[in-house]
Amino acid sequence: MNWLIKCREVVKRYRLCDACLGRLFGLRGYGLSNRDRGRALKTMLVMDAYRSERGLADEELVRALAETGFEPAIRLLRDKLKVEVKRAPCYLCGGLMDRLNELANRVAAALSEYEFTTFVLGCRLPLDLVVREEKLWTFLGLEDAESIKSEITREVGKMVKEMLGKEYSQESPDVMAIIDLRDGSVEVMSKPLFVYGRYRKLVRGLPQNPWPYKDSDRVLYDTSIEELITPPIVEAAAGAGAKFHAAGREDVDVRTLGTGRPFVVEVKNPKRRSLDLKALERAINERGRGLIEVEGLRLVDRSYVSRIKALAELAKKTYVARVKFSDPVSEERLKALEEEFRGAVIRQRTPLRVLGRRADRVRRKVVYSVKARKIGEDVVEFTITCQGGLYVKELIHGDEGRTQPNFSDFLGVKVEDIELDVVAVEEAS
Repeated sequence: MNWLIKCREVVKRYRLCDACLGRLFGLRGYGLSNRDRGRALKTMLVMDAYRSERGLADEELVRALAETGFEPAIRLLRDKLKVEVKRAPCYLCGGLMDRLNELANRVAAALSEYEFTTFVLGCRLPLDLVVREEKLWTFLGLEDAESIKSEITREVGKMVKEMLGKEYSQESPDVMAIIDLRDGSVEVMSKPLFVYGRYRKLVRGLPQNPWPYKDSDRVLYDTSIEELITPPIVEAAAGAGAKFHAAGREDVDVRTLGTGRPFVVEVKNPKRRSLDLKALERAINERGRGLIEVEGLRLVDRSYVSRIKALAELAKKTYVARVKFSDPVSEERLKALEEEFRGAVIRQRTPLRVLGRRADRVRRKVVYSVKARKIGEDVVEFTITCQGGLYVKELIHGDEGRTQPNFSDFLGVKVEDIELDVVAVEEAS
């Protein structure tokens, strides 16, 4: 048996514990742990080295086996040659494979701070151990070996599963524990938690995200929608931070009313996964101090992030715009405008006000309907339902001709002021 010859060669040259020897032939045999496999190989070697009719045929081999702590070889030397040998540390693991229970206890202690159902393990190895393992594989030309990293994660994983009563799963586990065998530490990484909801922005002058220019006259509040919503969620989940995702954004001076705007808070490295979402809604709304409010919080998966991003460009949105024109506008022209813009395709070049932040290109967006209501001789309230991604202010005032068609050109009057509110954003399904 060629593999048994290889086994004899490696045992004579390197002192290996049962687990490390068995792992070199990890794909041979069925239903055996590497420790059992290694012990079986050492037993076969002792049987080959000593036969009662011929005595001890290979003292070097038996001595090598005895130095690994293999008891039958130790007894054979003691009884037949009156020789005692001193056990040598395992060349490959240095005794690491005898400390798996200790590692499992460390992992269990680290995981005790986290709420989870499924877990997986990883490990980082010292460079010198990796070099020794590769040296052995090269020396033997092995084809059946298993890596020490694989065995450690598997065997420690079994122990932790038994200790905590949790399920070991490599498919999207709730937490991953990484054992760093270079310093003995355990790092835990928890799968992000995703909380979906809808927010209403009740005031003007409040940005969606932290505003870098606190002295800007466009910003009236020293906070943002993100800063009002995310901290209570992070605190409830005992997370390490969060990322705020929303289905588009309103301008700083635009309110979001009605059904609100969908958002997802991605909580990083949460320690708690079961949240009282109704209590969380109340906490956020209390913190919002009348600036914002949220509703419909629920736990979702990562796919919702891409869904709400798609909503920003494609979903139907409804706006109410209160517009003051430079001159009076007739009811007849407003009725004509409603007809003209029903189902209209708008060709919109990147607006001048965002040109420094967005690429200069032409977008084509659909206006599904417009309802116009005069509330003064030169003041009109428009209810506009359109495709996501349309710049509604520019639809109204034309942006120096960059948006075509537009309300100002159609009515033949200039726009002096616009107050805009978002009142409906299509739900993420």
